[in-house]
Amino acid sequence: MKLIILVALVLIVGTLFMAGRALIKDGQNGQAKTNRMAKALTWRIGLSVALFLIVLFSYYMGWIKPTGFGVNQ
Repeated sequence: MKLIILVALVLIVGTLFMAGRALIKDGQNGQAKTNRMAKALTWRIGLSVALFLIVLFSYYMGWIKPTGFGVNQ
């Protein structure tokens, strides 16, 4: 489960960097702007929602359990 969450977070951060790169590079040197940034941000939102649903489903199935911080122990 930890591996799935780690891969999803890496993909989310990767798409965020792709959107930033598209923001900087598009429309330079007289070229027309593309919609690469919007596509990258759409993928980022989709991956974030999918990760949230995976965590909810995992909790429902009992694969993960809340542990808390253990302040009173």
